[in-house]
Amino acid sequence: MPLPSTYIPFPFSLLSPLSSLLLSFYFHFIPLTNPTHHHRPPAPPPPPRPPPFHLAAGAMTGAAAHAVDPRGASPASPAPVAATAAAGGCEPVRKAGPVTMEHVLLALHETEAEREARIRDMFAFFDVDGRGQLDYAQIEAGLAALQVPAECKYARELLRACDRDRDGRVGYDDFRRYMDDKELELYRIFQAIDVEHNGCILPEELWDALVKAGIEIDDEELARFVEHVDKDNNGIITFEEWRDFLLLYPNEATIVNIYHHWERVCLVDIGEQAVIPEGISKHVNASKYLIAGGIAGAASRTTTAPLDRLKVIMQVQTTRTTVLHSIKDIWAQGGVVAFFRGNGLNVVKVAPESAIKFYAYEMLKEYIMKSKGENNKEIGPSDLLVAGGLAGAVAQTAIYPVDLVKTRLQTYSCVGGKVPSLGALSRDIWMHEGPRAFYRGLVPSLLGIVPYAGIDLAVYETLKNVSKTYILKDSDPGPLVQLGCGTISGALGATCVYPLQVIRTRLQAQRGNSESAYRGMSDVFWRTLQHEGVSGFYKGILPNLLKVVPAASITYIVYEAMKKNLSLD
Repeated sequence: MPLPSTYIPFPFSLLSPLSSLLLSFYFHFIPLTNPTHHHRPPAPPPPPRPPPFHLAAGAMTGAAAHAVDPRGASPASPAPVAATAAAGGCEPVRKAGPVTMEHVLLALHETEAEREARIRDMFAFFDVDGRGQLDYAQIEAGLAALQVPAECKYARELLRACDRDRDGRVGYDDFRRYMDDKELELYRIFQAIDVEHNGCILPEELWDALVKAGIEIDDEELARFVEHVDKDNNGIITFEEWRDFLLLYPNEATIVNIYHHWERVCLVDIGEQAVIPEGISKHVNASKYLIAGGIAGAASRTTTAPLDRLKVIMQVQTTRTTVLHSIKDIWAQGGVVAFFRGNGLNVVKVAPESAIKFYAYEMLKEYIMKSKGENNKEIGPSDLLVAGGLAGAVAQTAIYPVDLVKTRLQTYSCVGGKVPSLGALSRDIWMHEGPRAFYRGLVPSLLGIVPYAGIDLAVYETLKNVSKTYILKDSDPGPLVQLGCGTISGALGATCVYPLQVIRTRLQAQRGNSESAYRGMSDVFWRTLQHEGVSGFYKGILPNLLKVVPAASITYIVYEAMKKNLSLD
């Protein structure tokens, strides 16, 4: 995959394998900051053009045009933003207090009767048979009549948004309620962007809102955005134009969703083919995925640190042992603090690991969707398995040396709680076992992490989507649903690959220069099977399952919460 011009080539061959991998991943996925994004762009002069296509107003005549704008205002000639504002193109319309329908009427310069007539005309436009109810076929036909491009049709979503009783039919009351809610929602975000509260959105205000939402957009893209929504070519966006662009968009009108909606209809005019400029979807800052994944991973590992150490101690025991006996041994090494040995390193390890895994997973999902083409945007369970497995492999390889040092620290035998420092322990491994020792056990680790990450992430998203469709009736899953999905997916993934995890831990914990050292993965397998039987491959599985359940649940709940807070949904 060729790197775009904003990437800097780097002599990776001069670096160590770990540094090379980390830097390759970083430069491959994360674009450098464009310095032009650090200043507020000047208001772009709108070039003369035909009236753009609008979801609610494009290509409409007669009753359909009146349904959106009963006044049928003709386009004005282009004018500079400053002159337009000075001439009264922007009027303060908001009254004090919460947003109400009165604010909407003032912004649209409509009376209640005019608005009622407009909504009834729009309903009649869809209800061509005059039955007084709309179904999916009528909404689909209406959107087609409005010349909404195929990739931007939200007929099914629009039906769900209007259909309160879920009977597949939308009466006028339901349609009117949707219009009320949507126009209030659009006015709220319009006012949030219009920081000067002068009744219109200036290009620089729109640019500020996009940047605050984590969307990188250059001056040319901003000009296209404004031009597409601005019907009268005066360089500003009135609430009427804002409403016309988004009135039939059934999803939540956040600035991120609106931007991506504009991307899909970009440069679509009446009679022209839909063209999405290459690379226009660049947008949400990649660092936000790193932050969300890192915080989620650190929170889950800190909570389950005692169970993690108990699991590792039991995995390396070649003699018969019990959970209670292992707990007593850990307590004797330093009390409560001993249960958290290696936790600091575990947090340091899991933050980049989780961040890389989730970021790579999101990017791989996006790549899979693009590779399927415009006609098939659905991601199936097999696609999720591939994306999750590859993301897990990339993350595990990148942080594996840190994981090995953590295992050595957790299994280090000491008296009175005295353990070597991380520097001394790492130096000892380097001096006596060589740099290759930091990757001991990598093969079984990768063989385990690929199916684990794939099963974990794929089952989680599949369960979440199933619950949203069949149980929650298209509502967003709450914390309890996310908890159940994370519990099932984490436990299933961990159980499937646990024998490989035992083999990996035993290879990590041993000193390579000892007489009884394992010679490799197959040697661990045969010696464990010969001396301990099949049960030897499941030592420590009880604390592991007790750890996986809250760890997976906390990880995904925190991750979903961070995605919402960072506007990544």
